[in-house]
Amino acid sequence: MSDQFYEIKRRKTRPVMVGKVQVGGDAPISIQSMTNTLTYEVDETLDQIKRLEDAGCEIIRVTVENQKSLKAVSKLKAKMRTPLVADIHFAYQIALDAIDEGADKIRINPGNIGGMDRLAQVVEKCKKYNVAMRVGVNSGSLEKDLLEKYGHPTPEAIVESAMRHIKFIESLGYHNMIISVKSSHVPTMIRSYRLLAEQCDYPFHVGVTEAGTKTQGITKSGAGIGAVLADGIGDTIRVSLTSDPVEEVKVATHLLRSMGFRKEGVEIVACPTCGRCHVDLEAMVDAVETATLTMKTNMRVAIMGCVVNGLGEGAEADVGLCAEKGHG
Repeated sequence: MSDQFYEIKRRKTRPVMVGKVQVGGDAPISIQSMTNTLTYEVDETLDQIKRLEDAGCEIIRVTVENQKSLKAVSKLKAKMRTPLVADIHFAYQIALDAIDEGADKIRINPGNIGGMDRLAQVVEKCKKYNVAMRVGVNSGSLEKDLLEKYGHPTPEAIVESAMRHIKFIESLGYHNMIISVKSSHVPTMIRSYRLLAEQCDYPFHVGVTEAGTKTQGITKSGAGIGAVLADGIGDTIRVSLTSDPVEEVKVATHLLRSMGFRKEGVEIVACPTCGRCHVDLEAMVDAVETATLTMKTNMRVAIMGCVVNGLGEGAEADVGLCAEKGHG
């Protein structure tokens, strides 16, 4: 594929290791997802993890909410190719125990972990065992004093919460953090990441939280994550969909390719069709996409329904397919 296209310059961040995967620094933007199985149902969870890995997911998160889920962590970890992130809410002791079970990263929301003393215990254990931590601040779980100060979850409130906890964690001598400031409201999410990027150099996990069904979720994630990535902000992403998590990975992969952050794989350019199209272009595009989904070759394929833009798009592609009446 030609290299003449404009490339977005990424924000420089400090590198953080999640298992063997580097996030931030000069590492490529990684793709994350989260299983939606019952974590303690190990076989079912491993099956989903394998499908996620095969689809190109590079970091996988699982819910660890009770002792049954906790006991599954080491079993899952033993059979995974990707790093395992333990998602913890409310139960700081489970966060501590998940480190013993082999989690590569602990995901906590400082606003619901039970206070700074409990947060400090988690931080100290992460530091001792060199385990990464995602400090995830969501608009839906801000501290009461910030809600009173700002009236509702504004970007300023979200960022103040994040910086409050970042500074506290730094005071404990720990810097192995990845930060997220998510919201289900896309403009709030965009503004939050932009504000936080001015105040720290930690790598960011970027996403629109609770984005919804495939149609709304893809649209909101494309708008929100895309806007943040266009600013050069973001080191790892998750597209949140109320769907099979493998779909999240597919959408995230296409999103990174469309933004120029992924060179490997096939990018398909296809026209939306109009009255000039005299072939079943949708079927053609679906067939090509299915056939090339797992290809790693850096290739741009243009599939066009008429000569109006077909010849021009074909000239910019590695392979150009342009249809006309009775011939191509």
